[in-house]
Amino acid sequence: MKIDRLDHIVLTVSDIDATCAFYERVLGMRPLTFAGDRRALAFGRSKINLHPAGNEYEPKARVPAVGAGDFCLIAEGTMDDLVAHLAAEGVETFDGPSPRSGALGTLNSIYFRDPDGNLVEVSVYADE
Repeated sequence: MKIDRLDHIVLTVSDIDATCAFYERVLGMRPLTFAGDRRALAFGRSKINLHPAGNEYEPKARVPAVGAGDFCLIAEGTMDDLVAHLAAEGVETFDGPSPRSGALGTLNSIYFRDPDGNLVEVSVYADE
């Protein structure tokens, strides 16, 4: 077996509407509804499925928890543009920009938290 890429991740969140609004406004993700009433955030060739805290969908993590997410997203453009955008959106960053190791080489990353406290790392590859 050879794995090609991630298709989706799941976040357990306290307020799906607030999460959708944040990720749409700050990161340009597209909220969508699928499989009846389930919600997700689409971007590129991936998505983040959202589970409501206390009413998670099966199957689920053994111990789903609000604020336990920690993930890195790759952005297009420059880090200067990203920093300016986050500042304009009133997003408080707390680490970076700083070099990190990514799957394909050196990243330039900045960190912030979403409304539930999940750690969001947004990066651009140093050689792009």
